Amino acid sequence: MMKIHESSLRGRTRIDWLDSRHSFSFGNFHDTARMGFRALRVINEDHIAGKNGFPPHNHAHMDIITIVLTGGLAHRDSLGNGSIIHPGEIQHMYAGPGITHSEMNPADESVHLLQIWIQPDRPVTNASYSQHEIDAPSVENRFGVIAGEGSNVPLQSDTRLLLARLGEGETATHGLGSGRGAWVQVMKGDVQIDGQSLSAGDGAEIEEVGEVAVKAKAPAELLLFDLG
Repeated sequence: MMKIHESSLRGRTRIDWLDSRHSFSFGNFHDTARMGFRALRVINEDHIAGKNGFPPHNHAHMDIITIVLTGGLAHRDSLGNGSIIHPGEIQHMYAGPGITHSEMNPADESVHLLQIWIQPDRPVTNASYSQHEIDAPSVENRFGVIAGEGSNVPLQSDTRLLLARLGEGETATHGLGSGRGAWVQVMKGDVQIDGQSLSAGDGAEIEEVGEVAVKAKAPAELLLFDLG
């Protein structure tokens, strides 16, 4: 069973320095049919104008993942971490009982990114931060795990995050265990899943299948969340 979540139906926050699209209810966007999918709670696609960003703010008890598509994002937090996140990297922050951080665009050009929130199901008391380069060969024309079991990015739930970068005409497959679900988020390009077409910004909610097969109609980059 698959349900397509079209990009055009996402919520939107637009102010002078931020243009953000919300796959699930977030901020002033509230849709009872879009409250998340299993442990997946937030997928925000943000465009942040140059020399702007999110000032220090607090989070608690959430796995937060940031993937930059273009540009760079400067991170600072109350644990003492400070770095710039670039395309080809994954940033992970577990908020624990509370963490304060800021996300700023230090350049003149805009930065384009995805921020993802995953609800934990394990009681972990300490906040943590990590940033890793994604191993490019492991995700070329196939799904490779970039967070969760099988990676160096721990998640506090029964969730794995996979990435695939597909050339035109290439297909990547991923097997789902019994009772598990998948969310596919297209970041770039055009793909086909089970005969249905998806483009950048589209999502697909998938359940009750043994395998997910994604074929690229044009060069594409996409995420797959394997959720218990």
